[in-house]
Amino acid sequence: MIFIKRSNLNKLKIIYNKNKRSYSKLPNVLSNLLPTRTINNIITSSPVGAEIQVNGWIRTVRIQKNVSFASINDGTSVKGLQAILSNEVAKKLTTGTCVRLHGILVDSIGKEQTKELQVNKVEILGECDPTYPLQKKHHSMEFLRDITHLRFRSNIFSSMLRIRNSTMLGLQRFFQRNEFIQIHTPIITTSDCEGGGEVFKLTTSNITSKQEFFGKPVYLTVSGQLHAESISSYIPRVYSIGPIFRAENSFTSKHLSEFWMLESEISFITSLNDLYNFVENSIKYIIQFLLDNSYQDIDYFNQFIDNNLLNRLENTLKNPFITMSYNDAIDILKKNSFDISFGSPLQSDHEKFLSTTYCNSPLFVINYPKEIKPFYMRLNDDNKTVACTDLLFPKIGELVGGSLREERYSILENNIITKGLSLEDYKWYLDLRKFGSVPHGGFGMGIERFLLYITGLENIKDVIPFPRSAENCKF
Repeated sequence: MIFIKRSNLNKLKIIYNKNKRSYSKLPNVLSNLLPTRTINNIITSSPVGAEIQVNGWIRTVRIQKNVSFASINDGTSVKGLQAILSNEVAKKLTTGTCVRLHGILVDSIGKEQTKELQVNKVEILGECDPTYPLQKKHHSMEFLRDITHLRFRSNIFSSMLRIRNSTMLGLQRFFQRNEFIQIHTPIITTSDCEGGGEVFKLTTSNITSKQEFFGKPVYLTVSGQLHAESISSYIPRVYSIGPIFRAENSFTSKHLSEFWMLESEISFITSLNDLYNFVENSIKYIIQFLLDNSYQDIDYFNQFIDNNLLNRLENTLKNPFITMSYNDAIDILKKNSFDISFGSPLQSDHEKFLSTTYCNSPLFVINYPKEIKPFYMRLNDDNKTVACTDLLFPKIGELVGGSLREERYSILENNIITKGLSLEDYKWYLDLRKFGSVPHGGFGMGIERFLLYITGLENIKDVIPFPRSAENCKF
């Protein structure tokens, strides 16, 4: 054993305290670390009379008899900033031009803004070619999808990106405040978690090589759940937010080949009711977080995309989600002329009818037949159904899928065999039940589908920066 003299120990404390004091000199607010300021920061923080410089892109120019106005935005706010210019200067500016404007912030007499910039100097940082496609007119969503690399300069897509950013931030805060640890599960994997076979096989660019790079076939992940379960077998509360890849040859407005998924695994949870209550609280937290922190962007979508958006979000917060068994769901569908029987999966039209038409509310459908669900879900006492839930949202369909996980070794082993999977491939997963198995559950939520609900947009390709889907992979 090594002993440290008390005198040396005191020296170490002095060194530590000196370092601690040096760290305390860092600024509490880190917004001024860069030499430029955003338009959002200028609008919200700068007083009238301040001399400022503004960087951004020209949205519109209006030349009048004695004075001209230009709208400038940098993507940090919905409306941007109005600039007052001389006609001579304004004639040199076109939509899309990147500029730096110098001037004084003044009160605005217009109704659209409270402050505007009286410009005394203009620097053109990047001229814009006359063929620029985003001129001052209405553009269809189809047109904007054809210019994915430029569509972020439109109000609708810059607002979407800000809401997407706030959603990620809100999710982080919710899980961190509930003592979860964020993890990162692998993108390259050897397993198909869902068992559907809709995977992308990974190969090298060396087409002449017959040897597998990893020594065995590997795929892009369809879910990080199994790996998250491995970690939650000792660290009881974990979550991940990452990309998921599914080779679904689908051309619908609700499917992507690459999308983002929130996944969470929770140990020591034994009740499906506890699991879906947690899911409901997490979603309501995020919605409230967005209303508190991204209201202007949500209000923009309420004005121009879905006039009932704010009412719908507020009702989602106020009212408890409905819970219905799979059996009851089948009975309701039958009574409403749907051709479906017990043991059939719910299709998208079934899900939308139940959540949108019948309930007009977010709806947990629970306890599906074991035959139509993956091998890892916990078998109920009736030996016919599994302790799982799909959360269906109005106009969206399935938003969340979750379940208690099967923690009993022999039952899980039998499930793997029954589903026609390889025991050797899932030996590591069975080991989690062999060495200190723990009751646990988890769920996954598609980020893009959540954003459809939050924005009122109808096509999932419009809530992700660069959509990838069947026969569509630009850039």
